[in-house]
Amino acid sequence: MALPTTTPAFVQVTDLRKSLGGRAVLDGVSFQVERGQALVIMGPSGTGKTTLLRCLNGLDSFEGGSVRVGENQVGPELPAPSAGMAALRKQVGFLFQQWNLFAHLTVLQNVIEAPIHVAGLSRATAIAQARVLLDRVGIAARSDAYPQALSGGEQQRAAIARALAMNPAVLLLDEATSALDRARADELLALFTELRAGGLTLIAVAHDPRVAEALHARVAMLNQGRLVVGPEGGAQRSNS
Repeated sequence: MALPTTTPAFVQVTDLRKSLGGRAVLDGVSFQVERGQALVIMGPSGTGKTTLLRCLNGLDSFEGGSVRVGENQVGPELPAPSAGMAALRKQVGFLFQQWNLFAHLTVLQNVIEAPIHVAGLSRATAIAQARVLLDRVGIAARSDAYPQALSGGEQQRAAIARALAMNPAVLLLDEATSALDRARADELLALFTELRAGGLTLIAVAHDPRVAEALHARVAMLNQGRLVVGPEGGAQRSNS
């Protein structure tokens, strides 16, 4: 009789290792997240939480281990890392802490940039898609404004629309609520909860425990390069 097979989790990080200046920032980090689930990574400042996110979509390289999203797996010891990373990046969106909107482009232009030049959509299709997204995040009326004319909350929502414009399966959130007041943060968390309900997988770095609570997320703690179960007990034990 054939043995049963185990289907890998949608996001599977295995033995991820990265050093900076001779210090192990990520020392064998492993975790998994199922499609449509949320994981919040917490820990002291400077422990490598943002570096971990950046490794997940190829903004930072890593020396060992692997990252799998769906059918795409990358790692320094795997074949064709460049081709694999390009495929993986199409599935993974990144919401930066500082938003990084292009100051010389309007909100609409920011959102359509990648779909046109990376995904190859026609301008008309990209614009139609962008208007739907801007309406979804609540700033459709600001589509022709430049970033400097927006409030912090509006800039954040523009950045979310831009990240969603590539139709990612996974969204990485780097301290997404840290620059917002409580009311704006609660609105944003409600939006992320709605996106998760629609099937989007969320991996977030946060200091505020309300983020994990609002997203009904598993919690992991990163400290001294090791990922361990947080006080909520939700994250899979990664290192023993």
